[in-house]
Amino acid sequence: MARDAWDPRHLPDLTGRRYLVTGSNSGLGFFSTLQLTGAGAHVIMTGRNPARLSAARAAVLRQNPDARFETIVIDTSNLGSIRSAAATVRGRNGLDGLLLNAGIVHPPKERETTGDGHELVFATNVLGHYALAGELLTSLAAARGRMVWVGSMSTSLTPYDPIDPELENEYTAWRAYVQSKVATTALGLEADRRLRAEGLDVTSLVAHPGYSTSGRTRGIVGVNEPSKGKRFVDNLQAAFAQSKEHGAWVLVRALVDPEAEGGQFWGPARIVSGAPRPATASKITRDPEIAARLWHYCEHATRVPWPWEKARKAARR
Repeated sequence: MARDAWDPRHLPDLTGRRYLVTGSNSGLGFFSTLQLTGAGAHVIMTGRNPARLSAARAAVLRQNPDARFETIVIDTSNLGSIRSAAATVRGRNGLDGLLLNAGIVHPPKERETTGDGHELVFATNVLGHYALAGELLTSLAAARGRMVWVGSMSTSLTPYDPIDPELENEYTAWRAYVQSKVATTALGLEADRRLRAEGLDVTSLVAHPGYSTSGRTRGIVGVNEPSKGKRFVDNLQAAFAQSKEHGAWVLVRALVDPEAEGGQFWGPARIVSGAPRPATASKITRDPEIAARLWHYCEHATRVPWPWEKARKAARR
């Protein structure tokens, strides 16, 4: 087998390409942004907190004064915020890639709902990204672009309840997180099936970052400032944990590698850490019946049917 020549520290030239990254103000989203702009791409940085987004913007400029990017506030738990931001993005050029990264990693202990009436974690991690991808489908189609959904290793660790995706019954913080990541992965794979069926030259992939922790990540003012205790605990896990910067390698490769294919699932070579490689998604996320049920649920919950015909017209322009 030929040696994989991909070097995450030296990406191909991305000058002239345009990407949108959700949750750019910290963690995986910030480091993905840093890697993309470092390769010459124009990045639309998004986050729900304007102050934190501004701090991340300043941090990118400190790392790369020549970086090309802009910032837009998007709260993926708020469907109105998504529609407003997507309208702004659509009014500009095509979109080469969409990294659906934002999400709640540490859910609340008690079930909470959004202003739209949806369970907070499912709304933020799943519904918001389903809606945003649909709202930006025409921009992706115009550029023959790619969308990457962020999965997790956790999807095979806890049973998934397809009847109760928003956990109206038996909510726990851990179940909320795992439910959202099962749904995210299943939707990412289902999106690629539907894009192919509709004849659109837009691809959908899923990538997971392994076990990436802030305590193993270099400090950046306003972006990553873990406490001494967090550093100590995370460094005890050095044998199997990696930095958020290295976790972002997987997301970025899935987003920009011309050899990556729609419907693929990517992860670190050692599952929890390592160089980005194609992997195998958990069995439940590959179940087309569960995926179709989720798609139908999201379509009705968000009232955002994906605009297939408009996307085909955009692709022909």
